[in-house]
Amino acid sequence: MNTSAKRILLTVAGAPAAALAVWALAVPVAGTTPTVRMGTGTQPVEPGSVLVVSLLVGLAGWALLTVLERFASRPGRIWTIVALAVLVLSLLGPFGSAVGIPTMLVLILMHLVVGIVLVLGLTPR
Repeated sequence: MNTSAKRILLTVAGAPAAALAVWALAVPVAGTTPTVRMGTGTQPVEPGSVLVVSLLVGLAGWALLTVLERFASRPGRIWTIVALAVLVLSLLGPFGSAVGIPTMLVLILMHLVVGIVLVLGLTPR
């Protein structure tokens, strides 16, 4: 396996690990289980959902980068712009769905950590 493939795999695995670390630290420190509004009720943000969602985002980012590297003349630049735009848009979610300020802050931090790991790790060198 070449260095680029190792970096990509570590990045895609590292994003969920970073999000879970934030969750694991924030729950005892904030003294709350992050809870979001879903439909007509609320739902706790569990570690399994943090893992699955952040892994899917990492895989989607990797897929986009692969397509860009094949068809775009400046894949690194396009990837970075798209990834940062998606990160900024993702931050709107916690503002609308978080139940309480502690949850909103935890969710924002998880979004930022995943986004930063993916942007820095997947951007072509």
